[in-house]
Amino acid sequence: EWWKEDIVQVFNNFKTSGGDAVLSDAYTINGQPGDLNNCSNKETFKLNVEHGKTYLLRIINAAMQDLLFFGIAKHELTVVGTDGSYVKPLKVEYITISPGQTMDVLLHANQPLDRYYMAAKVYESALHLQFDPTIATAILQYKMGRNYIIPPSTRAPYMPSLPSFNDTNSSVNIISQMRSLADEAHPINVPMNITTNLFYTVSVNALPCSTCHSQIPGNRLSASINNESFQLPSGNNILKAYYNNNNGGVFGEDFPDVPPQLFDFTASNLSIALRTPSVDTEVKVLEYGSTVELVLQGTNLLAGTEHPIHLHGHSFYVVGWGFGNFDKDKDPFTYNLVDPPYQNTVAVPKNGWVTIRFRTENPGVWFMHCHLERHVSWGMAMTFIVKNGKNPEDQMLPPPPDMPQCKFKQLTTNTQV
Repeated sequence: EWWKEDIVQVFNNFKTSGGDAVLSDAYTINGQPGDLNNCSNKETFKLNVEHGKTYLLRIINAAMQDLLFFGIAKHELTVVGTDGSYVKPLKVEYITISPGQTMDVLLHANQPLDRYYMAAKVYESALHLQFDPTIATAILQYKMGRNYIIPPSTRAPYMPSLPSFNDTNSSVNIISQMRSLADEAHPINVPMNITTNLFYTVSVNALPCSTCHSQIPGNRLSASINNESFQLPSGNNILKAYYNNNNGGVFGEDFPDVPPQLFDFTASNLSIALRTPSVDTEVKVLEYGSTVELVLQGTNLLAGTEHPIHLHGHSFYVVGWGFGNFDKDKDPFTYNLVDPPYQNTVAVPKNGWVTIRFRTENPGVWFMHCHLERHVSWGMAMTFIVKNGKNPEDQMLPPPPDMPQCKFKQLTTNTQV
């Protein structure tokens, strides 16, 4: 995703205003918007392929703000991996990929010798939210032998047919079908005996601000997990404070296991009084070796939309998902505990839920956050602390004695990072 201005300035401007970031000017594939954009007509990325060969494409969504649809005209894609883990081969016409998410895709070069667009466009379902409507393109072109490349013609390359920008049903084409390999050569180990059950809502909120210039008069935009909007500690470090046993007010250990207030999370007429979150630096402490089931529930507060949630330090099994409110009495019976995909980023569907399971086998202080930059900047984040285990190999190593001290600098409109 590309802006015609300094990205740090974009960040500082929307943090200061209390509103949303200015729209990007283009999306890119391998650094170029493509030949639909005048500025990169000559530099459009081109992938030369030989007929009959199979190519492995490693795809990452490096955009800041949006989920993307991606496809290649007249070519079927076979998804074989995500976030570094194998999946059963899944043939699709397009993929939906979240910011920070990776997918490994096989491309079979089996079409007539010609030129075909690769294309990426935004998926955005939030009502009344503006977005960058541009389509990023690259060109797949066939060659014969080593040197001969099909020359450009007066006809434009074929364009893939991608879903409409707000097609929520199409956006779940991957999460609804993806499965781990789960065979003898690639065994999986889904946690079955759960020791820690968590239920977290993910919401867009608003905070009072008389000097802000956001889309909501008298308020600034905010975001939260379980109605806690995460606040980075000023001039301090959670990891350092925890391992030095010197909290000193840096953080609290009272992050709630369930929402502090229960309501119809996906209703269309939610009370304005529910929009205001707490602003805190709270963590959830987990014992080493815990088996965690975490239900991530989207809400319709202020703006119901997708939330690609990323967990640092751990991957997790995506055992279930659905639209609407999670039903603890019915939905667990639909879980896939045989071959669920193993990921570190998963998109909570608009006004829906996702259930993940993981083991706490990596001691440390780990961030979990929405991978839409505006949402994490507004506070849609929290922190897990995984305690050390009993064995030396289950404990976090101390910092080296010559490790330099961190210097914290508050981002302002005049600060460059």
